[in-house]
Amino acid sequence: MALINCPECQLQVSDKALACPHCGYPLNRAVIQQNYKKRTKRKRLPNGFGSITEIKGKNLRNPFLTRICVGKTEFNKPILKPLKPKAYFPTYNEAYQALIDYNRNPYDLEDDILVEELYEKWTDTYLSTCDESYARTITSAWAYCSSIYQMRAKDVRARHIKGVMDEGYRIETRGKKKGEKVFASAGTKARIKSLFNLMYDYALEYEIVTVNYARTFDISEDIMKEKEASKRSHIPFSDNELKILWENVGKVKYIDWILIQCYMGWRPQELALLRLDEINLEEWYMQAGIKTDAGKQRIVPIHTRIRDLVKQNYDIAMSLESPYLFNDKGQTHAGSYKITYDKYSYRFKAVMAALNLNPEHRPHDPRNTFITRAKKAEVDEYALKEMVGHKIQDITESVYTLRDLEWLRSDLEKIR
Repeated sequence: MALINCPECQLQVSDKALACPHCGYPLNRAVIQQNYKKRTKRKRLPNGFGSITEIKGKNLRNPFLTRICVGKTEFNKPILKPLKPKAYFPTYNEAYQALIDYNRNPYDLEDDILVEELYEKWTDTYLSTCDESYARTITSAWAYCSSIYQMRAKDVRARHIKGVMDEGYRIETRGKKKGEKVFASAGTKARIKSLFNLMYDYALEYEIVTVNYARTFDISEDIMKEKEASKRSHIPFSDNELKILWENVGKVKYIDWILIQCYMGWRPQELALLRLDEINLEEWYMQAGIKTDAGKQRIVPIHTRIRDLVKQNYDIAMSLESPYLFNDKGQTHAGSYKITYDKYSYRFKAVMAALNLNPEHRPHDPRNTFITRAKKAEVDEYALKEMVGHKIQDITESVYTLRDLEWLRSDLEKIR
């Protein structure tokens, strides 16, 4: 070590000093820059997270190459592929943020992704935001699309989607028709079209395809006419049919479920999902409901005629330690006691067949029965709308009129 004179203040300092201790003048710029680089060295990215490489010496506007890890070699070395749709970024921080976004919601970078793989990736994200009944319509429509499951997603054109709609079928899995081909109805064809619209919007967003061919055509007028023609109105239970139901309580399973629906107006999906913590047996009412803002968590009194039926199902649920009011495994399938729309629909049809009631009845008809009988009994229009979860347009009624439990109960009891 030797002493030198500071160029600024001329006082003696060590030749190893980075700066003059007297005036602060920088003495060894190379060492300062080297230490600065050491201080700003970036942390190593986590395993499998990806890589960011700065391309030097080419005067690039976007010098930071971003790649993601898609696997490993037999020697446990990462296999890296450029990030899509954009792999080069002007700054390290922007490249790092792109990697974070990818790892938060990874998508397939392969050009040869199959339609089946695309569906799985899309539904993993999309169906997580949907309610159970809507998710069921998506999976039901998808069952008719098997003819293009193994096609490359980027090869699908409008003609393929139309072909699935017109000629697609699923295989019946149970009952006397097990193994038979079931072709898509007009309503199912419309749902298939909607499915491909949404799925290929997702594919377009992630540049798996360059065109959403599902949106290049409209549903044909023939399908729309067929769909309208296939619609049939709900059929309320007649007084005689209700009498038959009451006479067979305890003799035929699941009749009590139907009667509870007839006297409370729940939608089938709502009935299946009724929870014990939504039922108040002390004051005899339920607070539940789904689907619309007006229908969610609405208060419906329990009619005196069905209180025993509700209590019986409540006690059964308690003995099973089930959180749901209605529970059944069925005779042939093990698994959850929880009732779904499909389970309820199957049991509903079994009751209709056992009692020789109108085979055209559907699980929504008890709700229609409740509304029809309430109107015949001259239940207040707005009280009825509150109990069935229909939106009230009249501001005076919806905002300024507050109906308490007893008000609703007095109207409900008009039904006999």
